[in-house]
Amino acid sequence: MSNALDGKVAFVTGGGRGIGAAVALRLAEDGADVALTFQQNRQRADEVVDRIKHAGRRAVAVQADSADPAAVAGAIDRAAGELGRLDILVNNAGAFDLGALEQLGLEEFERTVAVNIRAPFVASQAAVRHMSAGGRIVNIGSNVAERAVFPGFSLYAMSKTALIGLTKALGRELGPRAITVNLVNPGPTDTELNPADGPNAATINGFTALGHFATPDDVAATVAFLASPDGRYITGATVNVDGGFTI
Repeated sequence: MSNALDGKVAFVTGGGRGIGAAVALRLAEDGADVALTFQQNRQRADEVVDRIKHAGRRAVAVQADSADPAAVAGAIDRAAGELGRLDILVNNAGAFDLGALEQLGLEEFERTVAVNIRAPFVASQAAVRHMSAGGRIVNIGSNVAERAVFPGFSLYAMSKTALIGLTKALGRELGPRAITVNLVNPGPTDTELNPADGPNAATINGFTALGHFATPDDVAATVAFLASPDGRYITGATVNVDGGFTI
């Protein structure tokens, strides 16, 4: 275990499974106390909380729908109150609506925009009220914002591309306060939604330079670096953790 984040408090949206859970656990391993949100599966979120507590850190799980801006802001305020401060925000929760252009309705559009664009904005707005110098915001995007090789990704890619602009603009705005803002774009990552042994895995692997999926821990390691003191001079940047998918 590292002590790079000793005394820090992190907040991870969608931290009950997949990449979000890996990020929450890694930040705790590096010394942070962690709050995380979940939408429905309390058992999974509680399991992550238990593992963090077993590692000797404080943890809390807050039920919040990222499509509800009041719930997002309220969860951050609650976590900062219970854990005493807030230093790191990881905007990880996402909506993953795929389909042909003609088949995507306004319901899917509104949900995707609410979760993938509005929620990171609202969460960042709420978080900076609690952050002091040295604060960190890390947005989790997707490499399809830079390279869309499969049909059906128009809505999802659009929403993740918006995070590039948000990251750059917030990095500029918050720089004078010594708060950094960065974007991590995962590529194919072995999760429940996109398993490394799924039916399209061989094709996806062929688009990468390394020839295999990432693990959630690979993404979490990059987030942890950006959240650490070693990441203090990186802001407004996009880091692709995609095995060379976008080269």
